[in-house]
Amino acid sequence: MSRTREEIADHPESWPVEKSAERYRGAKTGMRTDWVRMPGAHGPEVVQRDLLEHPGAAVALALDDSDRVLLIRQYRHAVGHRLWELPAGVRDEDGEEPVHTAQRELLEEAGYRAERWYQLTDFFPSAGFSTERIQVFLARGLTEVPAAEIGFERVHEEADLPAAWLPLDDAVTAVMQGRLRNGATVAGVLAASVAARDGFASLRPVG
Repeated sequence: MSRTREEIADHPESWPVEKSAERYRGAKTGMRTDWVRMPGAHGPEVVQRDLLEHPGAAVALALDDSDRVLLIRQYRHAVGHRLWELPAGVRDEDGEEPVHTAQRELLEEAGYRAERWYQLTDFFPSAGFSTERIQVFLARGLTEVPAAEIGFERVHEEADLPAAWLPLDDAVTAVMQGRLRNGATVAGVLAASVAARDGFASLRPVG
């Protein structure tokens, strides 16, 4: 079936849930089972779906005046790797705007503030089983903040976060060669590369 360009866009929709059962509740995430009424070949049927409840995350792609991307290296226990990533964090403060989460993470994890923020990309990383939504923001006009002024103590995985500046074109190459594999970093770097074609003029400013 032929579709217009405008028709190819995601839109909210919610099918009826007959009942739900909570399976697990952690500090930031939870697991539940929904029994969802779905269309079927021989009429509607109720189908069980397990899902992860996640508050979402925000990501800062900080780009300096030389078009270099700021990356930090962090241990990720679930995948058994230390990954080069964009500064990012879970939206764990009720009502916090996603861009404010990105601003906080850029400051706390990397020690930078930015004058200008733009919406870069927005995606569901695991829509088949998780409610998580990740929003990536481009940060420009960077200023380094002395550690004494940040007022945040890094602990656990964040206690040792080496940083590196990588030209955007080199970051794209690293993604395509499989050397950068963090999902938000892959999406953010590729989106920034596309946005750079018109000097980021098409991006929407935030705040």
